Formats: sequence, structure tokens, C-alpha cells
Amino acid sequence: MIEGQQEIAAQAARWVVEDGLEYGPAKRRAAKQLGLSGRGALPSNEVLEDAVRDYIAVFCADTQPQELLALRHLALVWMERMGEFRPHLGGAVWHGTATKNSDIYLQLFCDDSKSAEIALIDQNVRYVPRTVTGFTGESVEALSVHAFCAELKQDIGVHLMTYDFDDVRGALRADAQGRSPRGDVRAVQRLLLQEVV
Repeated sequence: MIEGQQEIAAQAARWVVEDGLEYGPAKRRAAKQLGLSGRGALPSNEVLEDAVRDYIAVFCADTQPQELLALRHLALVWMERMGEFRPHLGGAVWHGTATKNSDIYLQLFCDDSKSAEIALIDQNVRYVPRTVTGFTGESVEALSVHAFCAELKQDIGVHLMTYDFDDVRGALRADAQGRSPRGDVRAVQRLLLQEVV
């Protein structure tokens, strides 16, 4: 590992957990604060995820499991609500590193990208349309909502990223560690059952 990457990862992990920052911005902010620059100096997402898990184990072990469970319950509510669009949960809530400061990221696979937007309008849900970088590295449309999480007693950002229906095949390829990068409704239900056992 390049010198400084571990320092960047440790600092970035704190911001990911405590402030809900995304990995990219957290790594860049940490590098800047530590006086390290250049893309080569930034740790991989896998290294940062390990640092996030370490941070949680040291500083949040007593609260994070309950927060993660609450976020997974809320994610499932939204997945069922948007069920016709084949929702898949990704990000920290799926991977198990989420805290109360994390947002929920759902990928929707639609025959028509506007149909998800119409569904929110029909449900009287206020949303903000935006463009974000998707799992393929290309720009995708996202519909961002604030959803109240009763278990956490706070609003949580829920981001509905819309993809073409055919993109679902690429979405399920295992990551570098052999893990599924996202899961459908049944997979999230299985995670919740494991938490209860």
C-alpha cells in the first residue's frame, strides 16, 4: 500500500461514519487535510471499507447494529413501495457498514425511466431529481427523498437511482471480494431474518 493511504483511509472512515460522507469525497477531503495530493495517494474503496469497519468496531459497536437494522427496515419499506421497478439495495446499508448518518441507495431497473418518477408523483411523495454517478461509472438519474425513520427518530435520505431494465445483469456481478454488490427484496428480507436469529 502506498504510504499515506492508511492515514487517509482512517481519517476518511471517521467522516463516513460520523458525517455520512460518501467514500469519494471523504477520501479527497482526508488527503487534502493530510497534505497528500494526487489520485495515486487515495486508498481503494475496499481499503476504506475496512477502515470504516474498524472505526465502527472501536467507536460505534454498541449503537451501529441497531442503526443498521433500522435502516434496512426502512430500505425494505421503500423497496416494497417501489416493487414494480425491481429495486436492489446497495451501498453501506447493504454491506453492513451503515450508521444513522448513512443514506439509503436503491437501484431501480425500469422499462421506462420516467415511470418511477410518475409512481412517486402518484404516491404524493416529494422528491428532488438529480444526476449521480452510477455503478457503471456513467451518469444516471436519481430521485432523492427524505423518509422519516421512526426507529431512529430522524429523516433519512433515500436515493432511487433509475437504470434501464437490461442493466440488472451487470448490477449483480460480484465485487473484487466475491460479494454481491447489491440485493433484491428477498435478499434484504434474508438479512433481516439473520439479524433476528
